[in-house]
Amino acid sequence: MILVGYEIDVEEEEHGVEEALRKFYELGSLLERRGEVYVYEVLGIIEKDFEKVLKEMEKLGYWVALKRSKDKTLLYVFPAKNVESRENPLIGIILFVLTLFSTFFAGYILSSLYVATLNELNLPGIKNVYLNALAFSLGIISILGTHEMGHKIAATLHNVKSTFPYFIPFPSFIGTLGAVIRVKSPIPTRNAAVDLGASGPIAGLLVAIPVTIIGLKLSVIVPVDYLKQGETIYFGTSILFYALTKFVLGNLPQGSGIILHPLAVAGWVGILVTFLNLIPAAQLDGGHIARALMPERAHRILTYALGFITLGLSYFWPGWLLWGILILLMGRIGNPGALDEVTPLTPGRKALAILIWIIFAISAVPVPFSQRL
Repeated sequence: MILVGYEIDVEEEEHGVEEALRKFYELGSLLERRGEVYVYEVLGIIEKDFEKVLKEMEKLGYWVALKRSKDKTLLYVFPAKNVESRENPLIGIILFVLTLFSTFFAGYILSSLYVATLNELNLPGIKNVYLNALAFSLGIISILGTHEMGHKIAATLHNVKSTFPYFIPFPSFIGTLGAVIRVKSPIPTRNAAVDLGASGPIAGLLVAIPVTIIGLKLSVIVPVDYLKQGETIYFGTSILFYALTKFVLGNLPQGSGIILHPLAVAGWVGILVTFLNLIPAAQLDGGHIARALMPERAHRILTYALGFITLGLSYFWPGWLLWGILILLMGRIGNPGALDEVTPLTPGRKALAILIWIIFAISAVPVPFSQRL
């Protein structure tokens, strides 16, 4: 971008950038220049902390990227974008309030069905529809909000510029499409990519688990025959949700089922959201982690494969059709990966990635909803 009123001596600027870079790297010759992008061969790395290098180069108005090309290490130097634009906090506040209302309304519908079922079958339980709806709304909001704040904290720790969470109200089963933060600057390292990808699901799950436990304590155990008396939606069970059910309710009597309290449904949704976000495709949370573990081409192939597998799963649950299409569309955009793809992952990040795939497996729900046992 050219700013009117400023003149830049290109040769002097190039010399100044190269001089700054030589404090961090042993540079070979300038291999290529594509407009404002410089490409150097790196003969040796002096400064191992890439985030420190990036921070220093940002002061000069540049970002840098370390990439492998066959047997060479290449350093790309290019102008940094201005990411300091202010966000209007009012938009986030309005969306949050609207999401409170939309999740409360969804919770009200769910709670009305819950209370009606208890009354119809003459069962005990909390029968205040508004209280149950509020519990559902706060459960959903706390899980989603904590998930996104996990991302925000990890981004801040790695000096990645990002927005605060934006909640998305939507007239659906849970009253929202979730919450998002927008990353405004590149992810610096593969270690940072793992941290950013893992932080949200782990933070959200740490809230979803106690929400689920409390919700299960408020739920009602009934004979399965009771559930067959009317129109019933059955929630698919992940390994984690099954384990929590065992922990809270113990072994259910033969031929028994559970009428889930709305708060338990919120916890179940939180576990499902964790699973969906950890699908290792495109720019989903799991996608960022997978991309840190493999080259771009391999990850693109994995993304398309998962997209088609998800489409196949729509035979069992129609909702997978939307997810399959979404993954394939995101696959066209791809995942650029971290700026530094040369420095290997630390043992701690490798262990974190393994933990994430374990969480992905135990929170998986192949068929989230059905209308029969």
